[in-house]
Amino acid sequence: MKRINTIKRYLYLNIYAFLLLAAGGCIGCLAVWRISLWLIIPQAIIALTCFHNAMRILSTWNDKKRKYALLMQRNANGIRPDTFTDYMQAPCGRVLAKIVLKDLGCPERYMELKKLRKPLHQRISCKPTKTVVYINNEI
Repeated sequence: MKRINTIKRYLYLNIYAFLLLAAGGCIGCLAVWRISLWLIIPQAIIALTCFHNAMRILSTWNDKKRKYALLMQRNANGIRPDTFTDYMQAPCGRVLAKIVLKDLGCPERYMELKKLRKPLHQRISCKPTKTVVYINNEI
């Protein structure tokens, strides 16, 4: 069985965090003060938001390892698309799904899983969602 705990996998699974870090750095280096000093405030807000979200993504590494093990376990005897539904709603989850499918030896099934993505207006919802936690198959 493949391992997720490698430098290559860490970099791949956190690619969106590194993109945000690069974007925040580029935005922070812009010389907007030449245009107007007031532009420094939105520039700082945008750059700090990029850095904050990048750190949030990087801090989920242990959770990603746990989810990888869970997906590998659930799909060891055959691919069950329903186990990937939640992961297909976010970019980081889709990257994790690609790695799991590759390690299970069927990366071609990703196109089948891509159909599980909900439309954007359903994924971006401000409504609270009900969360149910199952412990040993009990609610």
